[in-house]
Amino acid sequence: MVRAVDVRIEANMFYVVLEDGREIGVPYNWFWRLAEATEEQRRNWRLIGHGAGIHWEDIDEDISVAGLLKGRPQKPEREPAPAQ
Repeated sequence: MVRAVDVRIEANMFYVVLEDGREIGVPYNWFWRLAEATEEQRRNWRLIGHGAGIHWEDIDEDISVAGLLKGRPQKPEREPAPAQ
């Protein structure tokens, strides 16, 4: 299992640094809670499960490294508002 060792928060994406030296860039819009979060909320993260995942306390978001490596965005929890 590949584990995360660090996370870097940028303006449009976050980057997960893996223990094997790779770095994964992930757009916030893959995860609706991160997309709607403030920069301060995005910066309040911690590694969980010895690096198996990332937790954002302020927005109650958990993302697994395994899921990121699969490259699949999260499905929205709620339906988008209808167009006017």
